[in-house]
Amino acid sequence: MNKLATELNDVISGGTAFELLSDFGRRMYFPKGIVLQSAEAKQKANNYNATVGMAISKGQAIELNSLKKLIPELKPAEAVTYAPTGGDPALVKLWKKDIVKKNPAVDPSKISTPIVTSGLTHGISLLMELFVDEGNSVVVPDMFWGNYRLMIEERQKASIAAFPFYTESKGLNVDGFIETIKKTAVNKKAVVIVNFPNNPTGYSPTKTEAAALKEALVAVADEGYKLLVVTDDAYFGLFFEEDTYKHSLFNELYDAHENILAAKVDGTTKEHFVWGFRVGFVTFGSKGMSEEAYKVLETKLSAAIRASISNCSRPAQSLLQKAMQDPNYNSEKEAYEVEIKERYLKIKEILAEHEDDPVLDPLGFNSGYFMSYKMKKGSSEALRKKLLDEEGIGTISIQDKFLRVAFSSVDLENIEDLYAKIYKAASEL
Repeated sequence: MNKLATELNDVISGGTAFELLSDFGRRMYFPKGIVLQSAEAKQKANNYNATVGMAISKGQAIELNSLKKLIPELKPAEAVTYAPTGGDPALVKLWKKDIVKKNPAVDPSKISTPIVTSGLTHGISLLMELFVDEGNSVVVPDMFWGNYRLMIEERQKASIAAFPFYTESKGLNVDGFIETIKKTAVNKKAVVIVNFPNNPTGYSPTKTEAAALKEALVAVADEGYKLLVVTDDAYFGLFFEEDTYKHSLFNELYDAHENILAAKVDGTTKEHFVWGFRVGFVTFGSKGMSEEAYKVLETKLSAAIRASISNCSRPAQSLLQKAMQDPNYNSEKEAYEVEIKERYLKIKEILAEHEDDPVLDPLGFNSGYFMSYKMKKGSSEALRKKLLDEEGIGTISIQDKFLRVAFSSVDLENIEDLYAKIYKAASEL
């Protein structure tokens, strides 16, 4: 093992984070090579800086005029230069403040500095590399985003340990969650992913369920289990009911127990309506963890980024940093959140009119972009194809028994027609 990796591991040796690291995670270190030497030169090379592999003219990075005219408000350093591996410091600072604003229980002095990733997918994938070995299991509900399968089963050669998402009353299955953790843990170590608002169901826990889930995880930690809890907060902010828990579960877990390492994966993708910008963040929190220990995790995460994509998009980070400081930014965002909520409320009215439908059983949903039906009979894939071929309507079939509808992509005035056609097609199966 490289000496630099050993030095990092020595800092966190004996703690939960070290115990949870995969073999890859333990071997990761940030080399004292080009990036570090370039950073030192940036501070001290007052005469000539001949370190970075960029083309400089008259003291600025070269930028083609054909590109410059498309983003005139960005300086060349904001548009075309490399971003630091961990992300633009100004954007990172803003995002950390935003985490605390949206999750008021979080003490900013007790969490790590967010590390910028190339979208949430990249952030989750990096965590799987750092904490999941071949043959391990990752606990997720049976209703999960399909890309988890590629990240866990194919990239890591690990397995998914799924539990039923809902209870019989269509609430969150906390007992099933905990039972699966205990059943699949190896040497009392487990990695779990919670995704609220959930894709594909559109469900977030109620305030009571969130409290129960925290209590249950702490109880497991009290029994000596060491847990990495990844909170996939892709659709954060789109909460439509008063009783819905309106924070990330990171808000509850970052300082809950020494045996729980919480890793918040979030970003601007859906939350800020910039899907193609590919800017996400990973932030760690664990009770009693020191700033020095957080630096180790930040370094290992940055090293994994360095080893894969080198760094993330500079122009996307620059644009977001400026936009988030615009006085109209939050109000503009909130206006679109209201628009999506109006679609949700309209769908709830329609579902009430089809409460006893013989084919389609809507799963509980209260947030996010989606809702899903469970087929009481018939095939969801057959229904998907019928809707597509006969009505020109696109939906997603899952496990041939669930049909996901992304109401986020259908205007309010078209919601009634969309659902009328869905129910009609289902009745004709």
